[in-house]
Amino acid sequence: MGNTDKFEMMANSYDTAERVQIAKLSSDAIREYLVDTKSKAAIDFGCGTGLAGLALLNKFNSMLFLDSSQKMINQVKMKISDFDILNAGTLCFDFETESQVSIHADYIFMAQVLLHIRDFESVLSRLYDVLNEGGHLLIVDFDKNDEIVSELVHNGFDQASLVNIMSKMGYKDIQTKTFYAGSKIFMGHDASMFILDSQKY
Repeated sequence: MGNTDKFEMMANSYDTAERVQIAKLSSDAIREYLVDTKSKAAIDFGCGTGLAGLALLNKFNSMLFLDSSQKMINQVKMKISDFDILNAGTLCFDFETESQVSIHADYIFMAQVLLHIRDFESVLSRLYDVLNEGGHLLIVDFDKNDEIVSELVHNGFDQASLVNIMSKMGYKDIQTKTFYAGSKIFMGHDASMFILDSQKY
């Protein structure tokens, strides 16, 4: 997945105060959309060190932490071991470059992940196939910000455009809203974050 080599280098020192705070905002926003999920299986897609997913673990029957960086996955494995977590697993897999994976889930969520995926449309299309019928894909990311110019990441997303793209893929009941604005939270720039909830029927 996008920027895997960068995340490999950052894994051991990834959990900065700022990232912990952003992950908490993200998991709190996702939690509002979880209804009757105690029997459901979830995937924390692009999980990094598992900051968002671990905060939501008690909402699900099981959770798979998935990332394209083995060193990030190793960090998650240590946390799972340290906290004696029994309902979580890990998978190092790159949806952009690898094709065969036989996993399914009722909920997939990604927090500040989409902006790192160059060909994000193909990944969203593949995630549709991973979702069980009635399942939800939840995306937390930054609103489009023209002040940010980077070859490494997208400069955020226009919510209406993203809804349009996902509708064509078959996602239904798409809701989206901006839920937070903060100072210098996106590559040193002030930015706002949105959450998108979508469903597969």
